Amino acid sequence: MADKKTTTQAAEQAALDPPAAVRNDIPLLTEKDIECRVQSVSRAKTGRVGAVLLLYKDARVDMRILDQVFGPGNWQRTHEVINGNLFCNIDIWDAEKRAWVRKQDVGVESNTEKEKGQASDAFKRAGFNVGIGRELYTGPFIYVELADNEFYSEGQNGRKEVLKCYSNTRFTVTHVAYNDRREICELVIADRNGNVRFDMNKRVQGPPQTAQGGQGTTTQGNTQGQGKQAPRGRQGAPAGTPAPQAENGAVCPICGKPITKAEQDYSVRKYGREACRTCQKAL
Repeated sequence: MADKKTTTQAAEQAALDPPAAVRNDIPLLTEKDIECRVQSVSRAKTGRVGAVLLLYKDARVDMRILDQVFGPGNWQRTHEVINGNLFCNIDIWDAEKRAWVRKQDVGVESNTEKEKGQASDAFKRAGFNVGIGRELYTGPFIYVELADNEFYSEGQNGRKEVLKCYSNTRFTVTHVAYNDRREICELVIADRNGNVRFDMNKRVQGPPQTAQGGQGTTTQGNTQGQGKQAPRGRQGAPAGTPAPQAENGAVCPICGKPITKAEQDYSVRKYGREACRTCQKAL
């Protein structure tokens, strides 16, 4: 009777404890798990402007994978301040050792929400120590040439021109693959219109003629929108037609009208891109 009771208790406990094979099987990130962030924007000596992109994961990805691999009740998250820095602890229950195994890392402040951003960053960094998303460190250097309506200039900072992407300039990982060493061997990134802007194994010849602010056009091997008429501005001129320059050199990228410095500053500050007073109403 005692042996039967012991066997039953062991079976019940085994049902609660995640199997060792599952506990150690951290899945590789898919294209849906990976996001792109613009790290910097710069102008080359040729005059062309491009952006350096970084690959990153969202904290919700770590939560989902921890639940999936270890079970919602077999991991826990805590934070502590050490020497003025906020650390995150991820504790995972090891059924074989009958103990909690801790992974820890420190976070950095966010540009928007200081405390929340630092806590989230610490959690994601601790997740790297667990093994979640570590393959992102094997990614290639990502440089994307930008179209004229994907960036703007904030002027000069000393001798250096300050360039920024508009808030609606976004890039997405559409394909990723790995080798047997869990290293990225294939990577494709597209803009929000589906135009391929970076391919790790194939050269992409510059930005599309009409980039993220307009309709897709046939360019550089991209056949999206083939046969469609080129988009036109509010004044009826083709989108590619040079706009008249204002005294301060600023023009509305939507309708092509000259805009004042005050309109330019207000629009960039409020909407993240340049626009005249009329076009601001449509943003």
